[in-house]
Amino acid sequence: MADKKLEERNIPGLNRHARFVEAEHAEHAKDTIKRILKYFSHEKPMVTAMLMAVLFGTLCSVVGPGMQSRCIDIIAGSRHDSLSRNLVLMLAAYMMYSGSQLLQGLLSARLSQRIVRRLRVELFGKITDLPVRYLDEHSHGDVMSRMTNDIENISTTISQSLPSLFSGVLTIAGTAAVMVWYCWQLALLSCTTVILTLAVTRFLSGKVRKFSRRRQMYLGQLNGTVEEMVSGYRTVVAYNHQEITTESFCRISDELTRAGIRTDIFSGVMGPVMNCIGNIGFVVIAAFGGYFSLNGMISVGVISAFIVYAKQFSRPLNEIAQIYGQLQTAIAGAERVFVVLDEGEEEKGGGSLAEGTDAAVVFRNVDFSYSPNHPVIRDFTLTVPSGRKVALVGATGSGKTTVVNLLMRFYDIDGGEIRINNQDIRKVSRESLRKNIAIVLQDTVLFSDTIRNNLKYGSESASQEDLERAAKMSRLTGVIKGLPQGYDTVLTGSGEKLSQGQRQLLAIARAFVADPRILILDEATSSVDTRTEKEIQDAMRKIMENRTSIVIAHRLSTIRDSDLIVVMDQGRIVERGNHEELLAAKGRYYELYMTQYAGFAT
Repeated sequence: MADKKLEERNIPGLNRHARFVEAEHAEHAKDTIKRILKYFSHEKPMVTAMLMAVLFGTLCSVVGPGMQSRCIDIIAGSRHDSLSRNLVLMLAAYMMYSGSQLLQGLLSARLSQRIVRRLRVELFGKITDLPVRYLDEHSHGDVMSRMTNDIENISTTISQSLPSLFSGVLTIAGTAAVMVWYCWQLALLSCTTVILTLAVTRFLSGKVRKFSRRRQMYLGQLNGTVEEMVSGYRTVVAYNHQEITTESFCRISDELTRAGIRTDIFSGVMGPVMNCIGNIGFVVIAAFGGYFSLNGMISVGVISAFIVYAKQFSRPLNEIAQIYGQLQTAIAGAERVFVVLDEGEEEKGGGSLAEGTDAAVVFRNVDFSYSPNHPVIRDFTLTVPSGRKVALVGATGSGKTTVVNLLMRFYDIDGGEIRINNQDIRKVSRESLRKNIAIVLQDTVLFSDTIRNNLKYGSESASQEDLERAAKMSRLTGVIKGLPQGYDTVLTGSGEKLSQGQRQLLAIARAFVADPRILILDEATSSVDTRTEKEIQDAMRKIMENRTSIVIAHRLSTIRDSDLIVVMDQGRIVERGNHEELLAAKGRYYELYMTQYAGFAT
């Protein structure tokens, strides 16, 4: 009840972390396993070598105690043979067993990395070809988790759990067969302690898993609380929530301590209990083995072999029970990876956009909705003449950015058509279309690489002269010269050492390098101060010269010189004209303009 109450409290980080705690199970385990096995088929020589190593190691582990039995019988005088020769054979068996274990580990590690590399390459390639819609509709953290956590679980299972599973099954079968061959009565007696071992292991493992999951849940909550406290420290202090946050932390910390103590108790008890049961098994084997030996059924050496075999028989059972959860998690992770691999890719077919410098864009009766029965763009008709600047304005949610998404074919329209120079863009390949369009977004995306390579992202074939010209046109030359290594300065954390305005100028310079026929500016100055905005505007005017440009802006001062201003509302065009015409009409644009510059209430 206390746990339920705690989960119902509004504790930071609870929902975010708790969902990662429960053991995952695949919905279609058989199909997933079949698909995983296909990856093993590409590595048949290595799989065969690993299985041979496992088989040989198991054989040595079964033969070793038998050789030990022969040596003891020779010493006891019940067997007449060369002791030194049998000792050498026993030593060789154990040495070969150790060597096979080493070889098995090396092969399984190499096998896991080769398979995981193939999976990782396929998954990353798939992600790069996914439609934009998929990444818009799915959590980016979840997609990255499939690339990292799920792939890593598969790797760990292949390198550690699978060899243990194979060798465990073979060891159990081989050991049981030898024990029955030596003395089936003593083998049955040994199985009683094995059954007891399995029962106790299942009980204690269940307790450990239960409290371990609870500990992980509270640990996730604790991390979430600390993370939000640190990242939101100013807000916590500003609202005097220090005591409340501390109380929440202490409450979760106490629960974590209790769960941790119980987990450590049950996991700590498991070893001594297993040893106790093992010792009981040794006593049973020694007692009954002695009785059978006195009656001439077995030799003393067989008793010693049985003690080793009993331990050797129970160990794999415990290991298999332990790795079962790991196998389930790995299969579930593989299923999550395959779900992404089975997603439809972005269509790559289509012709090329006709070459030339002109690029007239025509939207004709365009309709679009992200989800059925919820239209975002309705009967949208607009002509953007080649080389002209057209601005889209309107309230948040009016559909401005959606128009850009449709032009870039991030999404395909539901009805109507979009043409560039009388070519329907749905018949043009996305690659050809996007080669002719450059976009500067509100949230500047820079990569952890040199400034040179960030600029060349617009065109890989750009020369140093092209980069310098782009930097000069975008007012970025002074910024680059002020950096330690100039163009070879490595940006980290998406350019966190640069100001917001400098990052925007770098994005504009990248668009310069691309030398597009069509330029899209989506809120490119919304996050900068007025002075920086003017610098960016000057750079944008340079890049927009003689290019077909579509500008989205909330700051109406940035689009006053546009050839055409289009006012949108709920996916429709409600007004169009230049700045003076729209002000004179005193319609929606007039209201937006006066709201920003005349102090009207918003």
